[in-house]
Amino acid sequence: MIDLSQRPASEPLLETIAEVEAFEKTPLIERFPYTDSYNLIKDSADRFKDKAALEFLLQGLPDEPAQSVSFAELGAQVTRTANLLNELGVTTNDAVSIILPILPQTHFAIWGAQAAGISNPINPLLEAEHIAEIVTAANAKVVICLAQSEHSDINEKVRAALSQCASVTTLLEVNIPGLCNPGAAELSKGNFDILDFDASIALRDSTSLASGRKFSGEQKAAYFHTGGTTGRPKLAQLTHGNMAFLGQLMQVYTAHMERHTVLCGLPLFHIYGCIIQGVAAFAVGYRIVLMTPSGFRSPVAMKNFWKHVERFQVKQFSAVPTVLMALADIPLGEADISSLTNVNSGAAPLSLPFELNFEKSFGVEVGNGYGMTETTALISRAPLVQPPGSVGMRAPYSEIRIAHVEGTAVIKDCPLGESGVILVKGPQVFEGYKSNIDNAYAWVEDGWFNTGDIGYMDGEGFLYLSGRAKDLIIRSGHNIDPELIEEALNAHSNVVISIAIGLPDPLCRRVAYGLRSESCTQQCDRTRADKSLRKRHV
Repeated sequence: MIDLSQRPASEPLLETIAEVEAFEKTPLIERFPYTDSYNLIKDSADRFKDKAALEFLLQGLPDEPAQSVSFAELGAQVTRTANLLNELGVTTNDAVSIILPILPQTHFAIWGAQAAGISNPINPLLEAEHIAEIVTAANAKVVICLAQSEHSDINEKVRAALSQCASVTTLLEVNIPGLCNPGAAELSKGNFDILDFDASIALRDSTSLASGRKFSGEQKAAYFHTGGTTGRPKLAQLTHGNMAFLGQLMQVYTAHMERHTVLCGLPLFHIYGCIIQGVAAFAVGYRIVLMTPSGFRSPVAMKNFWKHVERFQVKQFSAVPTVLMALADIPLGEADISSLTNVNSGAAPLSLPFELNFEKSFGVEVGNGYGMTETTALISRAPLVQPPGSVGMRAPYSEIRIAHVEGTAVIKDCPLGESGVILVKGPQVFEGYKSNIDNAYAWVEDGWFNTGDIGYMDGEGFLYLSGRAKDLIIRSGHNIDPELIEEALNAHSNVVISIAIGLPDPLCRRVAYGLRSESCTQQCDRTRADKSLRKRHV
């Protein structure tokens, strides 16, 4: 394990494949002794104590008071949550479905659920029918959701969904002052108990797990709903080992940096928001600014985005391309964003002309990595020097293979520069889908996970994406199963058959193609070589 007492290191680590290979000569268990998310978070609570782990803005106004949660409090609240869930009958193999916006309590719920059983974060924007399908697929015993609110229909949808879920025994509601209606009329509760989340965990022990649970890396930690083409819930099973690996690896990747602040506007049911800006950020000791329950979807927060960067001295944030395109149209005004050095873009391709223009306009570096739910958000990571167009190089102790595949058989391995299906192995790769039906074509011979994406490798170990084999629609980084759209249309008596096809977002099209004037194209050609030599901030 890296000696955290020596932070910051004199220079970045793991910047070349040669350095990665040298790093791998030490066995993984010696490098990274933690094998679960709970003890990793408790370790951070002990190391960072009263330093702020979370800052929460409810409205996104530039001067509103922020709710601060220290690392010590984070560790205590996660423990309390786990102990409550254990009292409610949640054990190692029981799931807890979490349907919440971006809140401090969302983190308490996710990591507390993993400490007691298995967390199952669900997109709160889904309709009741689909929430019910996911809760049922997870066989959840407890559900945690937002309490009744005039600003959100989450509670109504969840209660309607739970009327179809026989496995659920308890509903825990999170009441947020200023957002929820604690005095609202009681709705029909169904066959489950309803408890106030904060009031209930406050009565539990915060020092240790009453269950006495002993963790191992192979134990399931989370069920993440991931888009697919099967027309039914597809749950990816991530392990405690997956979580702990990412957290400890992030300590190495950031060893040359001082502790700093990152801004989170990504939903916490999404793998990147949950892992990279969750347990991995906690393991490093970052201060995370939670930018309202709606995150990047909040008009007020987005209007004041650059003021938030100045106020909290934000050093970096991560977003999908559509968010960056929206930010490009928001003027800086009087905001001083000199603290901001790095923006991470992912989930969908970002056009090079727009990337260059964004960097020039805001004085930051934009890095591109690659990962997915099934790989705990990480397949390849951009080092400080990243060739233009690449999505970085592989993580240590993992492998990337480019091949032509038919079914579950490799027909041939591709030489450097030739495109093929991207196959991966490593400690960040999930255990498999909860339903064996979904695992039928997920794995290729000898345990390689088939990402379904197309790409190629260069001679220096950098990966490039060149296509996508999955029949999915990507909207702001979220995978949408076309069948969810088609089934609603097909239900109409006058519709014989329908096919859902994703079209470019007008904003994406304007940015991607509207900038491609002759002068801009020439500028891009001139700067490609320069960009490959620039130093990137992690």
